[in-house]
Amino acid sequence: QVQLVESGGGLVQTGVSLRLSCAASGRTFRNYAVGWYRQAPGKEREFVAAISSSGISTYYADSVKGRFTLSRDNAKNTAYLQMNSLKPEDTALYYCAAGMGALLGPYDYWGQGTQVTVSS
Repeated sequence: QVQLVESGGGLVQTGVSLRLSCAASGRTFRNYAVGWYRQAPGKEREFVAAISSSGISTYYADSVKGRFTLSRDNAKNTAYLQMNSLKPEDTALYYCAAGMGALLGPYDYWGQGTQVTVSS
């Protein structure tokens, strides 16, 4: 069982940066791939980024490639989503998820989300 807690969201202006954290409980976090998703009001949840259990492999949605960087510190049971050059269209509730399967899921565990709002 893994519990995930996201943090780091907030209200920011266009162009600034935020770093989201996904803190996991349990000693087996290092065995899980981690993914980030987001959901804007009235829209379906969409994939943002994923990182392998070792941290060696990452994958990004085209909409965030070059602006977002996903990393992890398995010693701290935490994954980080560094978001640079934020745009109003990045406004959404951001979720992290973890799974022992493939890099892109399916994921077994989900957090409750952290809100990111980017004003123009």
